[in-house]
Amino acid sequence: MSRSQNPYVGLDDAELGSEEFAKSLDATDVLSRLRQEFIIPSKGDLKSKRYGPIPRRAAQPSDESVAADDHEESVYLCGNSLGLQPRRTKEYVNRYLDTWASKGVFGHFKDLEGGHPPWLHIDDAIKEQSSKLVGALPSEVVVMETLTANLHLLMASFYRPTKERYKIIIEGKAFPSDHYAALSQLAHHNLPPSALIMITPPSPESPYLSNEHILSIISRHSSTTALVLLPGIQFYSGQFFDINLITRHCHSLGITVGWDLAHAVGNVPLELHKWDVDFAAWCNYKYMNGGPGVIGGLFVHDRHGTVQEAATVEGSEKQLAYRPRLSGWWGSDKSSRFRMENVFMPISGASGFQLSNPSALDMSAVSASLDVFSLTSMDALRERSLRLTAYLEARLLRWDGGKPPYTIITPANPAERGAQLSVLLVTGLLDHVLEYIEERGVVVDERKPDVLRIAPAPLYNSFWDVHRFVVVFQEACKGALAAKK
Repeated sequence: MSRSQNPYVGLDDAELGSEEFAKSLDATDVLSRLRQEFIIPSKGDLKSKRYGPIPRRAAQPSDESVAADDHEESVYLCGNSLGLQPRRTKEYVNRYLDTWASKGVFGHFKDLEGGHPPWLHIDDAIKEQSSKLVGALPSEVVVMETLTANLHLLMASFYRPTKERYKIIIEGKAFPSDHYAALSQLAHHNLPPSALIMITPPSPESPYLSNEHILSIISRHSSTTALVLLPGIQFYSGQFFDINLITRHCHSLGITVGWDLAHAVGNVPLELHKWDVDFAAWCNYKYMNGGPGVIGGLFVHDRHGTVQEAATVEGSEKQLAYRPRLSGWWGSDKSSRFRMENVFMPISGASGFQLSNPSALDMSAVSASLDVFSLTSMDALRERSLRLTAYLEARLLRWDGGKPPYTIITPANPAERGAQLSVLLVTGLLDHVLEYIEERGVVVDERKPDVLRIAPAPLYNSFWDVHRFVVVFQEACKGALAAKK
């Protein structure tokens, strides 16, 4: 699908660029109601040096501390970096605090009316909901640790280098933490950095990686590769990789494949079980809205999570056979967990990969967001996201006066992108543009030296948000061009 097939591209400039059109799109969108589930910072909140919302009072003629538009909602298009706070988060966190205050250690075990499950079982309740977002069986998902820690734990289990097969293949512009993790895994096995193979774009002019190119690199190194680790959505360009196709290709070559889904979970529909993915990990603070640095999640396909009795010599103690992993007490069977017998009885499935007891505070925040997701479905959110992103694209492609001073580097094909469009600015404009839009209450993400990442999150962003962003952004670009002359 080309950009010319975008349903908004064919509209005339007056209609496409009008406030009325943006507001009409919101008025007819049944999922617009989900916005009220979130706290949208005001422009004044963003500028204020104090924490918490600014007092809601009107600006007086002599009051220079309150601008006329301070109470207007900001334009927050940065859910690909940190999602906004659900309104119910404070309630859920306070419920946890009240339980801790009133029950102490009993909070681990007691069922309470109107509260969360006992902390001993809080991970079970959350993984049921998380599994629906990633297309997995509940037994294949667990909420635990943080993204890079989970990648290390998974690679400790799934990266099993041999003399013949020892390489790790990653994407050339992988998020730095993934790059560091892969290199350190090689070093842990006394392997040189040259064993890390990077899939880089064939053209220096574009970050795009075609399926053919990705598969060709994997095939070229297949006889010496032990693991492929790729992002579901590339953080810089916003490209959505074909997880199903790449996974099938890796498996046909006998290669284990894992996925970093930090920018994919809560953004695009996933079918990890159906696609036969070996393992995956993600964070819960971007499109998942759990809060900065909150607990993450991981997926292990059921075929890797089996726990069976191993064949033993008659008369010897029963032994269990399961995939080797770094183990901790929270991955051991609940019925034996508190016996302190030092006999590891791994839980079947992904839960057997747990180490320590999870933060009930983090779990409370993640649960608040998951309950918002439960008000709709990923398929419905994807449909809304496609419309929002298409509208953003159509607006960005319109420029009054020739060629715009920026290029959209995210694939034009909607199937190859999520909610994010990455915009490459003409060299030297970024700092001026950022200063201008931030002063006017617009929040997006930058990647030096010249890229802005703009992400209308389908849970809470509106067409009106996109309209206001484009107006301010293009004003900023024009001002930056004038200042550059």
